[in-house]
Amino acid sequence: MGGGRTADDVSMAVGGYSRLPSGTVIVAIALPHPAGTGRTVRLVVHALNRQRAMTRLSNLGFRGARLSGNVEPPTPDEITAVLHHPDGLIWRDYHAGAAEPWHPISTLDRFTP
Repeated sequence: MGGGRTADDVSMAVGGYSRLPSGTVIVAIALPHPAGTGRTVRLVVHALNRQRAMTRLSNLGFRGARLSGNVEPPTPDEITAVLHHPDGLIWRDYHAGAAEPWHPISTLDRFTP
């Protein structure tokens, strides 16, 4: 691993991406909650490319996540939700139902109590 990382620092995440006609991408990825609560959250990011999407997540504390493959690409509802959000970054609990609303990233508590 480069950059001083060990294999334990990197987690392969379940997720995927969709390229839009404009050339931008929507990345949807399931990651462990950054506060270490044992929960998993699904994050959806709109960015110029996959690398920038992963960098945005890394800057928010989701370090070491790698998107490998396209196992769970974003659904049409996820794409619509993230495109209509001004930050282009939303989340909700991974096991939440379709009725559960998406939340802005600012509402995700990234620190343990």
